[in-house]
Amino acid sequence: MYTLALAPQWLSPDYLISHFGLAGILVIVFAESGLFAFLPGDSLLFTGGLLVANGEYIKQPLWLVCTLIAAAAIIGDQVGYMIGKFFGPKLFNRPKSKIFKRENLDKAHEFMDKHGPKAIVLARFVPIIRTFAPMVAGAGSMKYRTFLTYNVIGGIGWGAGITIAGYWLGQIEFIKANVEAILVLIVLISLVPVIFEVLKARKEKKALSAGAPFEADGPQTPGQRGRHAKR
Repeated sequence: MYTLALAPQWLSPDYLISHFGLAGILVIVFAESGLFAFLPGDSLLFTGGLLVANGEYIKQPLWLVCTLIAAAAIIGDQVGYMIGKFFGPKLFNRPKSKIFKRENLDKAHEFMDKHGPKAIVLARFVPIIRTFAPMVAGAGSMKYRTFLTYNVIGGIGWGAGITIAGYWLGQIEFIKANVEAILVLIVLISLVPVIFEVLKARKEKKALSAGAPFEADGPQTPGQRGRHAKR
């Protein structure tokens, strides 16, 4: 099996799959899709596909594994949507909450505003955002039919897509010999959008504290610059 050093042992793909098999993958995919962030979704799916190819721990055929994973992802997003629809505003108004932070909701909201309904698909490939995007969709009253359509596309694309990638790439000797490095690389790549958003937020905060308009708000007219300067 393969150990991912960046994660706690109980959250590493090898621990989850060796102890719980396919059921462990399905529970994590479901939970990360609409309940809890900071779970090893991408690396877990890749490892799952790889182990299907090797016939190790997961004995079910690839088509069944992909179908069940996609279903877990879609159902997880449905739960997230309903949570956002019925409990969103109250849930994220807890200043001391470590999971349901207001800033996580705001980041997901910005992502949704920027990309529109297709954000439901794109968010699947961005850690943290993929957990809160369906909640934002529910809290923002996105039409359920629209959400469901993009949710199905995203669930299949992410859940089945990464699993199939692990299955095919896992049969390449170079990948087999460097699995741990590949898993670390997957985690780092998946974190790039998150790091970008953090740096962007810091830049915004620094610009606001300096009294300068942030570029993301668009070009400022001379009159606007003057008003900012007076403040």
